[in-house]
Amino acid sequence: MPSLEPSVITIPARQGKATFLHHGQNIKVINTHGQQVIDTWGFNREDLHEYMSMEYTRSLLERITPLVGDSLVTTRRRPILTLIEDHSPGAHDTLIAACTRWGYRAQGYTDYHENCTDNLSNALGKLGLSVAMTPCPLNLFMNVPVTAEGVLTFQPPLCSKGDYVVLRAEMDCVVVFSACPQEKLPVNGVDGRPTDAHFQIY
Repeated sequence: MPSLEPSVITIPARQGKATFLHHGQNIKVINTHGQQVIDTWGFNREDLHEYMSMEYTRSLLERITPLVGDSLVTTRRRPILTLIEDHSPGAHDTLIAACTRWGYRAQGYTDYHENCTDNLSNALGKLGLSVAMTPCPLNLFMNVPVTAEGVLTFQPPLCSKGDYVVLRAEMDCVVVFSACPQEKLPVNGVDGRPTDAHFQIY
């Protein structure tokens, strides 16, 4: 008898992965090894110019971190994904832009460095899609506390091996993930070693 469990799909360390979701489907995003930031984007499947907006989401929620039951909205202020489960300490980031090859160059890297901006483009390209710009992502499991003085502090994730969140699609959409390749800052753990992550659709 075939298994009824949804397939587990890998987001390779330092790379991206894109998938289609139908309205009403759930996607479980798993921090398999416990210390991996997963940059996350959502695009309206019928019009990629409409995409998940951290700016509009923050203004709607009146806070910088989504909680269970919160919808993430698009540039047209329509719900695209809703956080329906969070089996982690709840530290996620909506402020930090996706890393770029130019950012790593500014950090002193002279050779090409994998980055979330290119991972977004490459992952969409495998579906035959492209976008003209890189929206600010929802950085799942990224721990960036803001001090009382307004200073951003980059800290290791608070989550543990196997922690996960579940997002529900509120429209037909394209969801893209990047297992962030950052190793200088401790956002992927104190050892700075990016790892695979996984997701399941059901």
